[in-house]
Amino acid sequence: MKAPLHSMLSRITKLRLMAKTRRRGAHKGGRTANKFGTSLEFSDFRLYQPGDDVRQIDWNIYGRTQKHYIKRFLDEQEIAVTVFLDASASMQTIDTKWNRAKELAAIFSYIALSGEDRLSFIPVSSRPYGKVSRKGTVYGKKVFFDLLQLPKHEGVGTFTENLHKNLLKNNQLSILITDGLEPLDSIESLFRLIAAAKQEVRFVQLLGKEEIEPNYSGDVKLIDSESGETVNVSINDSILGNYQKQVKEHNRKIEALCRRFGFSYLVTTDDADLQSFLFHECTAKRMLY
Repeated sequence: MKAPLHSMLSRITKLRLMAKTRRRGAHKGGRTANKFGTSLEFSDFRLYQPGDDVRQIDWNIYGRTQKHYIKRFLDEQEIAVTVFLDASASMQTIDTKWNRAKELAAIFSYIALSGEDRLSFIPVSSRPYGKVSRKGTVYGKKVFFDLLQLPKHEGVGTFTENLHKNLLKNNQLSILITDGLEPLDSIESLFRLIAAAKQEVRFVQLLGKEEIEPNYSGDVKLIDSESGETVNVSINDSILGNYQKQVKEHNRKIEALCRRFGFSYLVTTDDADLQSFLFHECTAKRMLY
């Protein structure tokens, strides 16, 4: 793993996922629920379960009962978070893009577990692989490192097609990491489905630098990584300029769709500064705090 990312872990640990959802969870979470006020109001105790923060064990009760109990507070609760990583061919073709996608998935998953939220991680492909379901800070680093090592996976279909088959019913916050390189109609159809489930959504669009600023010239053959279709193109400055305008317009329309459905939208590239993205852009968009 890159040293800069490793050195960021201590700072990342302090971040939390912003969520409006305030559904009561069965376990203690690390999130304050506005409807219960801002002070910690003691509720009751429950038996310790694997994955709980051992620092929350009440040792006085243990001394009397020889059993581990966790304190629960009315204004602390968990949320169910799912990180969906686009594992389609278009995401895996460029190594730097795929590596950055895994870094983002690992970071958001780590933040969820650090906040005592219930995490599901799903690489979205035509065939299931690498799914993770965990809760508790004890799993944070293992999940983080495991996701950084997630292998490429051969599959068919697009992100939106495959995500239809992977949506979870009781999820409260969905983080979608994808390049968004597919028809807007397909993206809108997916948004309608998620909105009907009343989930909060963070749409993180990740593009490779060469997808925004292609370094091509002359006669080239372009191959669609997902459909396999080819097209011969003579590339010049005019063609490149038109392409970049279309990319910007496509991204603008995705952002407009997100606003329409009440979803948060963030766009980044595989060469962007990761700390700036997390601690400035994500916090400014109220995705993290």
